[in-house]
Amino acid sequence: MTNGPRSGLTAVSTALLSMSRHLQVRDVLKTIVVSARELLDAEYAALGVPDDHGGFAQFVVDGVSEAQWKAIGPLPRQHGILAAMLQDATPQRLADVSKDPRFGGWPAAHPPMHDFLGVPVADGEEILGALFLANKKGRDPAAKPGCGFTAEDEELLRVLAQHAAIALTNARLYERSRELTIAGERARLAHELHDAVAQKLFSLRLTAQAATALVDRDPARAKEELHEVARLAAEAADELRAAVVELRPAGLDEDGLVATLRTQIQVLDRAHAAHVTFDSPGVRALPAAQEEALLRVAQEALHNALRHSGAGRVAVTLHRVGADGGDGADGGKGNKRGAGAKAGRTGGKDTKGCCQGVVLRVTDDGCGFDPSAVRRAGRHLGLVSMRDRAGGVGGGLTVTSEPGKGTTIEMEVPGG
Repeated sequence: MTNGPRSGLTAVSTALLSMSRHLQVRDVLKTIVVSARELLDAEYAALGVPDDHGGFAQFVVDGVSEAQWKAIGPLPRQHGILAAMLQDATPQRLADVSKDPRFGGWPAAHPPMHDFLGVPVADGEEILGALFLANKKGRDPAAKPGCGFTAEDEELLRVLAQHAAIALTNARLYERSRELTIAGERARLAHELHDAVAQKLFSLRLTAQAATALVDRDPARAKEELHEVARLAAEAADELRAAVVELRPAGLDEDGLVATLRTQIQVLDRAHAAHVTFDSPGVRALPAAQEEALLRVAQEALHNALRHSGAGRVAVTLHRVGADGGDGADGGKGNKRGAGAKAGRTGGKDTKGCCQGVVLRVTDDGCGFDPSAVRRAGRHLGLVSMRDRAGGVGGGLTVTSEPGKGTTIEMEVPGG
């Protein structure tokens, strides 16, 4: 077995576990390459995934700085030793790769390589990529001829490549399932739009036509019909909005909740007169359902603050509470329970006092409102959907507002 700093079964197990934690293809590739380089004590490691045009769809390296990588230039083509691994599915262990007759040269900025060990990454008969290492550490090629990588190193890299193929296949299946899910959601949305919104719009058109016919001979009746037009239009808008927001935003899967919120809030800050800020101290990744619920509640609360409250400032915070997270908010907790404030807790499980959680808080200095009056009037300002989203992930929602004193929407979920 290798004499590197991380050897044996424990090192292999650690590398395999690291691979299994990732679902995105790029993350899997990077984990494979880093694990292989550390495990076999190599100076450089790389993994290339071929395309159908003689090049590589993806090429991930470790041991090369970003500046070096940029200086090297375009990705390599499928030739020489790489082609042998991809086309013949054969491992390659060489004392000096640059002296092999198949060697085709490399760019001037490419670091010098001597020892070479490469294996194909295969799923059955399908070659998914080529994984290779260069320059065994702690060996002077001039003083000790021959390849620094041993037969045991080759066998260990074979094992790693076999498990890498499984991880890579799973990651591809996951990404494909995501694409199918998104396509299915879009089909469902189209069906809902047709069944709900389209019918509402059809009714709206008929009612408008009736009002037009009644304007001259029965103005009072025409006025009633126009009120019905307004009601139908509002319902159609609500149903359209409800259908659209059900789609999970792609940015959330790719970037996570904190980055997605920050990007959206930066856009809102530029687009509106109000100053919109965001702060997220110490928040880690959450389960997908919780992240989506928090994002949707933030979007609804921001919509209300920017469209209806006349606020000059809107502050969004996302922070951890409980355990070692404290309360982390900048004064929001103390301020929201002031004299005369009217608060309404809605939603499912009350998470106050739980061991650990994440709190979203959206605070504005706008006109505010009386939550109880809103409920009595049958208006909801999106509060029903926010309550449902919070309760659906085991969280709670608190609405604190008073006429003339702004509004705070707070959602807490366990975890984080």
